[in-house]
Amino acid sequence: MSFVTTKDGTEIFYKDWGTGRPVVMAHGWPLNSDSWESQQFFLAGNGYRAIAHDRRGHGKSTQTWDGNEMDTYADDLAALMDALDLTNVTLMGFSTGGGEITRYIGRHGTSRLAQAVLISAVPPLMLKTDDNPGGVPIDVFDGLRESSLADRAQLYRDLASGPFFGNNKNPGAASEGVQMSFVTQSLASGHRNAFESIAAFSATDFREDLKKFDVPTLVIHGTEDQIVPFEVGGKASSALIDGAEFKAYEGAPHGLADTHKERLNNDLLEFLKTVS
Repeated sequence: MSFVTTKDGTEIFYKDWGTGRPVVMAHGWPLNSDSWESQQFFLAGNGYRAIAHDRRGHGKSTQTWDGNEMDTYADDLAALMDALDLTNVTLMGFSTGGGEITRYIGRHGTSRLAQAVLISAVPPLMLKTDDNPGGVPIDVFDGLRESSLADRAQLYRDLASGPFFGNNKNPGAASEGVQMSFVTQSLASGHRNAFESIAAFSATDFREDLKKFDVPTLVIHGTEDQIVPFEVGGKASSALIDGAEFKAYEGAPHGLADTHKERLNNDLLEFLKTVS
């Protein structure tokens, strides 16, 4: 297995498939690199080097006690990019991973990048605040924390069978197998890591980071996203990124990488081909 060791000794696991121009993928909460396997398999089969890593505390990476916040996530991503000496990269982030790549650009710039992609992503700011009145109330995230402490296995099962893939509104949107994969991946995360990541994805303000995007950027968001609401996430982010291309997936839920994977894969490939 392949690992990169960060400056604090954390081992970050990654999967490196295919050859060609690199595409680096950051996953959602509380999943791991396996959540990208449909996109990774597709892109590697279409002439790209597709790389997906497990965020610290998730999947096969070290379950650290500390560092479960966006600055460290971004620095871990930078350690991976530096260790593999990647250039001309398309950097993609789903959900919490969208926050990770946004903070990466805010802290480390775009010298290694050719493009960026945000999918169902948490920026600019999920939490409702005085200067973000359209955000999600803190009670929602406190409820996630309470459920995580009480019975996180049931929390993950409820998310998988309900709002994450939209099964509560569209029964059959995600198969039992896809739901089971979500729960299995989620339970592979460290308890503290996943718990602290709730604050990381909900309360981190990415508005200034988004203003630093200076590479072609594709933003994709489902109009029926019940986890990161459409108006709070992709629609707001695309407005802050100069020249961003915004694709609204009508009726799509948060977990559109599974429910709309063929459309997503084709849109990603079309975007990738705009860079040589």
